[in-house]
Amino acid sequence: MNRFTRRELAAALGTSAVVLAQPQGQPVPANADEELQAARAQIHDYAEQLDKFPLSMSAEPATTFKP
Repeated sequence: MNRFTRRELAAALGTSAVVLAQPQGQPVPANADEELQAARAQIHDYAEQLDKFPLSMSAEPATTFKP
């Protein structure tokens, strides 16, 4: 009987989580240009979904990002 080490188990679980997290039903892009276009289309779709919900300026956190 084979036993997994903790590192092997973590690697196996991490890989399976990545595979399961991929969106189902979307084709895999064949090249970099198609991948870029698909990513831009996905960002556009997400932006459209977020635009459906109004957000007042008072709901924004008061943060300052300093380099």
